[in-house]
Amino acid sequence: MMADLRTLEHATLKVPYELLNKKFRMSQRSIDREATYVTTATNELADRLINDGGKIKISDATSAIDGVVEKIQNLKRKAEDCFDQEEDCLRLCKTRIDHLEEYAFSSLLEDVSATRTWKRKRIDRMLVDHCLRSGFYDTASLLAKEANIEDLVDIDVFLVSRKVEEALKRRDTGPCLAWCQENRYKLRKLKSTLEFNVKVQDFVELVRARRIGDALKYAKKYFGTIEESLLGEMQSVMTLLAFSNNTQCPPYKKLFDENRWQLLVEQFRLDNFSLHQLNGRSLLSVTLQAGLTALKTRQCYRDLERNPECPVCVAPLNELARPLPFAHFGQSRLICAISGRRMDEHNPP
Repeated sequence: MMADLRTLEHATLKVPYELLNKKFRMSQRSIDREATYVTTATNELADRLINDGGKIKISDATSAIDGVVEKIQNLKRKAEDCFDQEEDCLRLCKTRIDHLEEYAFSSLLEDVSATRTWKRKRIDRMLVDHCLRSGFYDTASLLAKEANIEDLVDIDVFLVSRKVEEALKRRDTGPCLAWCQENRYKLRKLKSTLEFNVKVQDFVELVRARRIGDALKYAKKYFGTIEESLLGEMQSVMTLLAFSNNTQCPPYKKLFDENRWQLLVEQFRLDNFSLHQLNGRSLLSVTLQAGLTALKTRQCYRDLERNPECPVCVAPLNELARPLPFAHFGQSRLICAISGRRMDEHNPP
């Protein structure tokens, strides 16, 4: 039971935890910034009182105090907003923990009905996740709402991803760079080169348009300090200034390739999955292929020997299982070619 949960439900808890961690860091920075404004305004008022020898016009004092009060109110409002966001993340974590506990308790109590209901809900979650990864966002949202599992799936994470991916396909790097800035701390820990590659693509597009002056300004602004591991690639990128977009020189022709935009989409998708501790492939695909591997035999691909009750023998699962390895059986089983049932002392040939 616990092995089942550890294997299949890792992302169920890890994703909301990563979101909570992210919200906490953002809240901390935001509150620290607002607190600095309050401290600065208070110090300015105190310095003014000292410099004026305690003599200050009532109107000036009122105005200064109102400024401090306004900044304190801004701090309070920001703290409340941050608290609400963190509370939502905590509620999401609690909901998912309770959901996993339902399975644990039903298994311990051997409640077959409750366990079956829980597994049905897990299949719905797998389907929603698979639809999101396949780009069927509306279908995923409708299924999540219909099955009442909106708090158990990561639709919001994929909707943010959708906006960035669609922008990149339109050759708009703004949303992706904003996402990189928002998640810079985690991306640095992952040693991601996404932000660098996106900025390189902006530079390439300026060179493609022969806006050499703008390209040089862009390079001076963003490529002044880069990691040593990227220096070699950066030299090739800067050499691009000497070539036109129809060059046949392989290293620079590759930089002008239109397919680089799709590569950025794929890199963003992988980095987004790593950032939120999501698997690179949908759980539905992984579990389905694991089941097919356990059942696949050579007879499944021999037309005259297929068993109509075997999932691997039936299309389209037969094609899906084709690249998978064959199952290893330590003990042979004889199957009746007519009935398709296992032969034993109660079912002789």
